Amino acid sequence: MKNIEIIENRIFTIRGQKVMIDRDLAELYEVPTHRLNEAVKRNKKRFPNDFMFKLTRDELNELIANCDRFQTLKHSPTTPNAFTEQGVSMLSSVLNSDRAISINIEIIRAFVRLRQYALIQNSTSREIDELRKMLMLHIENTDKKFSEHDETINQIIRVLNNLIETPRQTKQIGFTTK
Repeated sequence: MKNIEIIENRIFTIRGQKVMIDRDLAELYEVPTHRLNEAVKRNKKRFPNDFMFKLTRDELNELIANCDRFQTLKHSPTTPNAFTEQGVSMLSSVLNSDRAISINIEIIRAFVRLRQYALIQNSTSREIDELRKMLMLHIENTDKKFSEHDETINQIIRVLNNLIETPRQTKQIGFTTK
């Protein structure tokens, strides 16, 4: 599991997409970054814009500001490539070493784990909100007289409101560009 945690910390949200930077991928594959990019250039047709894109200078500056390990790119004449999940998958057909294959499997697992986590979080928040709304509607539609269940329902609503209003403490993975 240690590999997945390392990989998750190298997944960023840029342009609304979860991506990995060429430099991080090269490090994980244990190849020089320029070799990884050469392999991509030789197979350009395999990497359309939704699989890989070049960072803008502003995106690079934000990446440098948020991640100390990218400081050496500050004065680089070129900007790095960002690979989406599909682009990382395509790299497995371009880089065919045993190391590249095993790392690719771990990277895909990390992307899937992040997607599952996001789905669970969204689903739970929606369910809590729906339950709270149903209980509120129940109170509004009942007679004004006090029933034996009213206090219990009010307590449940208070708990649900707290769950919705209190942000959950979750580990931030990567960073998001503006």
